[in-house]
Amino acid sequence: MEDRPLADLFEPADRARWLGLVEGVLKGADFEKRLVSRTADGLRIEPLYGPAEPAAQPVREPGPWRIAQRVDHPDLGTANAQALTDLEGGADALVLAFAGAPGARGYGLTAASVEELDAALKGVMLPLIALRIDAGGRGLEVARLVKALAERRGEDLSTYDLDLGLDPVGVLAATGSLGAVWTDIAPRLAETVAELEAAGFRGRAFLADGRPYHEGGAGEAAELGAVLATAVAYLRALEASGHDLASARDRVAMLLAADADEFVTVAKFRAVRRLWARVEQACGLDPKPLRLHAETAWRMMTKRDPFVNILRTGMAAASAGMGGADSVAVLPYTQALGLPDAFARRVARNSQIVLIEESHLARVSDPAAGAGGFEALTAELADAGWAAFQAIEAEGGIVASLSVGKLQRRIEVTREARAKAVATRREPLTGASEFPNLPEKQVTVLDVPPVAAGRGSNFGAGSAVACDALPSQRLAEPYEALRDASDAFLAKTGRRPVVFLANLGPVAAFNARATFAANAFAAGGLESLSNEGFPDAESAAAAFRESGASLACICSTDGIYAERAVETAKALAEAGAGPVYLAGKPTDLAEPLKQAGVAAFLHVGCDLLALLNAALRAAMRTPAPQTSR
Repeated sequence: MEDRPLADLFEPADRARWLGLVEGVLKGADFEKRLVSRTADGLRIEPLYGPAEPAAQPVREPGPWRIAQRVDHPDLGTANAQALTDLEGGADALVLAFAGAPGARGYGLTAASVEELDAALKGVMLPLIALRIDAGGRGLEVARLVKALAERRGEDLSTYDLDLGLDPVGVLAATGSLGAVWTDIAPRLAETVAELEAAGFRGRAFLADGRPYHEGGAGEAAELGAVLATAVAYLRALEASGHDLASARDRVAMLLAADADEFVTVAKFRAVRRLWARVEQACGLDPKPLRLHAETAWRMMTKRDPFVNILRTGMAAASAGMGGADSVAVLPYTQALGLPDAFARRVARNSQIVLIEESHLARVSDPAAGAGGFEALTAELADAGWAAFQAIEAEGGIVASLSVGKLQRRIEVTREARAKAVATRREPLTGASEFPNLPEKQVTVLDVPPVAAGRGSNFGAGSAVACDALPSQRLAEPYEALRDASDAFLAKTGRRPVVFLANLGPVAAFNARATFAANAFAAGGLESLSNEGFPDAESAAAAFRESGASLACICSTDGIYAERAVETAKALAEAGAGPVYLAGKPTDLAEPLKQAGVAAFLHVGCDLLALLNAALRAAMRTPAPQTSR
């Protein structure tokens, strides 16, 4: 017997051999359609990558990323208690989300004086933690409050690990307005930085924030281009007012939205560091580590089955950390429903503790180095992000591009394409469009009303810049609207809108499509009335009449459809079903089925949102059934 390593007993694995095996499995199906996917920006993602030579990759400074927790309760005492609990529980960074800021999600800290800010941070030893401000249009006002707080406490601003989060460009993108024209705002920003530096400030004053673009529907490359153009606008503002570029770049930080798509999120965070190093080199500077923040994406959060958000945010946090984020803020899983309670905040905090302390994800500076897929997508995203940045620059910079709506129009195209993917479930949303749970368990949020937006921007006064604001949208909203309508119908009538499943043949014949149909209808808040199946059209129609339902869906195999679907559709229509649906693609029976009364075909890739909208309206036009299932 040969004494050789096990690997030597097998043929070498290479792409050509793999492709040959794939062809046998595909059996003539299109390789591109079946196995190649693309990002929202159209970047190609192969099904298989080989190892790659690690490219030069800027990374965060040594050590784990910071665990950032939001401070966003309107009551100062409660906000203080939450902050202390988070810090005692393992967080080492706080994000002060002030009322009126887009990132406060309708709530937020209400401190308007140094005394109130001191109360909100009572017992918090600021030199020992990292602090990021999210104040929206109140940025300059809050920056001065922080300066006054340091003076009140007798502490040097230079001892604070501080990000002031000044981002008038982001405010413009999110709200559509600013308090003055950019040529007036830019010098005022520079003056504020000089004033703070004289008081010892050594942190980051400006934040190039990707959240408005991500929430507005931008793809990864567009988000990268926007944050890069924003950061460059702040560099120019500082340079024009006498700051040298070496110190100016130290005053700029970036924030990217971290999505649940691990592959794309890791690559996006790696790519932005490469892009910033390229800007630094173009400025004649030796690159330094960028201060890069992450917040889990608002766009992916759902109100329905919110426990799934724990999985989404956990994956997003891991991806941001592995991609090189310096700090990660996880949105609590109930954030879309209201102000999160102590349990939701704890889950958000502990998810990161597990990633860092138990999974040790921060022990390696760049875990994706040398992985073919990550290296390839990082390089592609860097190129696409740079092209997006150049397009904005060619339009006169980020403020000019937003002012005339060019950037918004490009993002709108991507947003509409993604909306179509959500409607057809090519981009599935667990708990909303896929695997909905109609009797889901209700979760608790704090009984706190939303806070009024309050004052507008204080970045300037005079003639204001105005533009079309980017919408802040969650992908699940269209499905949630249907579920809300179903809930209202349930509260009014005592039953949900229902659809009768006209199952034909034995269980083995109809079960797969009946299950598929029940899940699809549940995504719109419609409860399915199932049964053991019917041998003929007449018995199906009779059971439909007894059910009291107003619409029906035929479910079975293609073979049974060929024999009985047309007559069953006619019988259901004559029994009062309107509309009638059929689970599956119609093939050559499409026209006869339509003539028999079938209104739409429920199958993978159909426009489910349009179908559910019509079905829910029809189901709510008649009284709910009184018979049992």
